[in-house]
Amino acid sequence: MRSDIVIKEVTKEHSNEYAQIPMLGKFSSKYELQKVDGGLGGILFKEVEIEEYIKDIGLDQDPFEWESSFDLSNWGFFIVYHQDKPVAGITLAFDTEGVNMLAKRKDLTVVWDIRVAPEYKGMGIGSQLINAAKAWAKERNCTQLKIETQNNNVAACKFYKSQGAVLGEINEYAYYGDMDDEVMLIWYIELE
Repeated sequence: MRSDIVIKEVTKEHSNEYAQIPMLGKFSSKYELQKVDGGLGGILFKEVEIEEYIKDIGLDQDPFEWESSFDLSNWGFFIVYHQDKPVAGITLAFDTEGVNMLAKRKDLTVVWDIRVAPEYKGMGIGSQLINAAKAWAKERNCTQLKIETQNNNVAACKFYKSQGAVLGEINEYAYYGDMDDEVMLIWYIELE
């Protein structure tokens, strides 16, 4: 990461800065799931090209609304700044009542939100954010990071895999009725 780009742990009071960071994804392929023997023989992922489109992934992730749904006292917030401008961020959920992804575990941190402005992608900022998340989670004696993505976000899947994440859950029906063409993929990073 360049020396004029810095990552800072911040508080929930910085949500206005966090919200300025765009969360746009460019999609040109997706993973199709191919079930072998009805799934009993495993599930194969095949990357297939699709008509390219851009999606604002952050439409349902409004940092201003998180506090109305959850107690954020156990949450972590990091913002990456370039010349005092917020360009990336990560939000972490830990030990919070009502966060279903935590599965009531006290040794798990969920990557609730991660975003990097498009012009700052490919600079290693995402890796720095994941490293910050790992350190933050370890300070709370967590054994795993948990991350949700979808089969149409191939870039995110490849990124999390490059960070040491393993695919732990596949839910074809998680978005049933809303986004029937998307499959939920849950990734785990083991913390030493």
